[in-house]
Formats: sequence, structure tokens, C-alpha cells
Amino acid sequence: EPQPPYWAYAWAGGAVLARYVLDRPSTVAGRRVLDLGAGSGLVGIAAARAGAREVTAAEIDRNGIVALRLNAEANGVAIIIIGEDISAGPPPSVDVVLAGDVFYGQAVARRIVPFLDRCLAAGIEVLVGDPGRAWLPRRRLRLLGEYQVPDVGGNGGSAPKPSGVFAFLPSEP
Repeated sequence: EPQPPYWAYAWAGGAVLARYVLDRPSTVAGRRVLDLGAGSGLVGIAAARAGAREVTAAEIDRNGIVALRLNAEANGVAIIIIGEDISAGPPPSVDVVLAGDVFYGQAVARRIVPFLDRCLAAGIEVLVGDPGRAWLPRRRLRLLGEYQVPDVGGNGGSAPKPSGVFAFLPSEP
């Protein structure tokens, strides 16, 4: 039986980020936001609904991009979509990066951490949502909020488990 694609699920990190910005709209209100690894757009839609001035979503999966566009339309929000891997490039012109579930594997974590470091160096706030995956850079994180959410996308089953929203911190010199 075919499995739905990864972006068709609300993964735990995205779910907690979306809940966090909806509970604390001041996190994004009036600011330019990047939803990194946007999947079907849950986090970016939440940011737009919480009052973000502009939302950009970066997603590399072509079908995920279609779902993102449809979900944004269905929710009546405008989202700028970047359909390519931006992790090797310079930080985008945003005020805050929302990175949900970007530490699911070693290779992606090794690409994402330097990108997030470039974002921090450019004065961009970085928030990470994650249920505690193996490649999460725990020493670089400060817990901001925790929610019980199912992690169906990460093969963790659908039972709710604690997942956190973290501030991503500069590396120690």
C-alpha cells in the first residue's frame, strides 16, 4: 500500500511552531517570516494568520509546493514560495526563520546549521520546532515552549509526545 508523502503530514516540529506563533502572535506580527522546509505550509499559514507582514516558504518537493499553494489559498493568506534548496545561499531578507523538523537526518542537519548560523549573523531570529530528533543541536537551543503533539510524520506513531519550540543560539566561540 503506497504511503502518503512526507509533506502530507503535520510533523511535530511544524505543529508546535504553528501553535506557538498562534498562541504568541507578537513572535511574528508585523515581521517578515521564512518558513524553512515548509512542507504543505502549516507554519507559514499560522504565521500569516498571526499577523506576519510577509511570509516566504521554502520547500523543495514539487508536489509539496502545489499543496502549499492550495493550502495558502484555502486559508486566504498570501505566501511567497521558493521552490528550491536555499540552505547553501545567503540568508533571505526576513526578520525571523521558523524551522520545523529540519533535524530529521544527519546530512540535512549538516546543511541547515551553517545556514541558520548565517541567518543569526545577519540579525535574523531563528526558532526551531522539534520533538527531540537525533540530529537536533541541543547545546545550541533554548526552550521557549512545549506542547504535546502527535508525530505521525517522523515514524514516531500518532501518540502525542512532548515537542518543543526553541530559540537557536549562536555557537560558542
